[in-house]
Order: sequence, then C-alpha cells, then structure tokens
Amino acid sequence: MHGTPEAGPTPPQPLPTDRLRFAMPPMHESVDDERRHRKERLAGALRIFGRLGFEDGVSGHITARDPEYSDCFWVNPFGMPFKHVTVSDLVLANSDGQVIEGRYHVNQAAFTVHVQVHAARPDVVAVAHCHSVHGRALSTLGDFLDPITQESCAFYEDHALYDAYTGVAVDADEGRRIATALGTRKALVLRNHGLLTVGDSVDAAAWWFLSMERSCQVQLTAKAAGRPVLIDHKAAVATREQLGGDLVAWINYQPMWQDISRSEPDLLS
Repeated sequence: MHGTPEAGPTPPQPLPTDRLRFAMPPMHESVDDERRHRKERLAGALRIFGRLGFEDGVSGHITARDPEYSDCFWVNPFGMPFKHVTVSDLVLANSDGQVIEGRYHVNQAAFTVHVQVHAARPDVVAVAHCHSVHGRALSTLGDFLDPITQESCAFYEDHALYDAYTGVAVDADEGRRIATALGTRKALVLRNHGLLTVGDSVDAAAWWFLSMERSCQVQLTAKAAGRPVLIDHKAAVATREQLGGDLVAWINYQPMWQDISRSEPDLLS
C-alpha cells in the first residue's frame, strides 16, 4: 500500500527587492564631490587601459569635462604610464590646451581633437581614444563594425567612419572634422588610426571603448576564419535599444571599476 509522500520543508520567502544591492550612477551633493568622482573614475579607466595594453608610447587619452568649468577638461599627464596615474597626477586644461591645474604637460595633438568633440557634444562628459591593436587593424580596412554579436549590435547604426588620414591631428580644423563625422553617435572609427568613443560619464566612454575594441577583435577573427552571419536589421536595432545606452554601459563597467579600485587603491591618492 502506497502512502502519500510527505511534503518537504517550506522554502524561505524571497527577499524584497528593495533589500538587494544594485549599483546606479551616484548623485552628488556638491560640485567638489562630482569633480572628485570624475577624477577617480578617470584615473581608474586609465589604469584599466594600461592593463589591457591600449597604451602606445605617449599616444592615447581619456578626457573628462570638469563639472563646474564646462570648457575645461581633466586629462592624463603627458608621458606618464597609464598604469601609474593617480588622481593627483591628473591635469586640468582649458579649451586652448593651457594647463590651469596640475604639474605636467598635455599632449596638444590629441587634446585638440578631444576639445573639439567636447565642444560639439555638450552632452558628453568623457572622450576616449587610444591606439589599441584591433581597433587600429579594423581602421586600416576602412570598415564599420558589423552586427555579428550581441556586443557589436550596441554600435549598430550608432558609430561612424572618419574616412581620411592626414597625419597627426594638430589643429582645430581637423578636430572639428572628426567631431562632425562623429555627429550624435557614441563611437567613431578613425581610418588608419584607431577608435574614439564618448559617453555621459567616464565609465560609459571607457566601457564603449573596451567593448568596441573587443568587437573589432571578434570581427577580424571571424572574417579570417570564414564568412560571419549577420544579425538582421530588426534584431540588431532591438538589441541596440536594449544594450546601447550609456546607463547600460555604466552598469557593465562597474565590475572593472570595483576590481581596479580594490586591487590598486593607490590610484585614489
């Protein structure tokens, strides 16, 4: 004679969602707090880029708009290794590239481009440009990123190609042409040069650069192996709408920020 199985123990009740942690961009009580936050994230992003080998001699910069003086920008010191940068090493320069706070020079050629992008895009807090390997490789082909992965779809119809190379950009006119090519998008392929990304936070601009560089690597690898299958237009647009916003970029970047800030806390000095 078969009996009825005894009921197991009642599982614990789920926790209320308001008791669970989920990081969101912080709100700042003062301009000084916001300035400190941007500088910390800038130093951290530079160290991450250094870890990943994006540095190439003295090339490569990330700039962050000052929250009070909107035409002044924090930038990494000229000639200092990314992996050594601390908050106190960062330099504040005006739109003419003149240092108004800090102890180091800035790379005038790169800074000129960044200033023009910032001027054309008041919504942008940070601009990232480095001579990363796979970004440069894709740029030599004059190609766009294709929608072949979930990550590359974040850039679908939201990046552009600057289809020219005139040497090292040292004047404002060249910077303005680059800013015009970028338009309202989040990223730009600079032909024969590399990648440039922007964001409404340092975290977002840094994440877009990291993700774009990896997407370039995937595309180059896939095309070397065969013929990648494209994600169709409708699905690519839908994926971009889900994953292509700066808030999503900020969220994706947080594990990297936590890692660098915990493992290398001296960057905050």
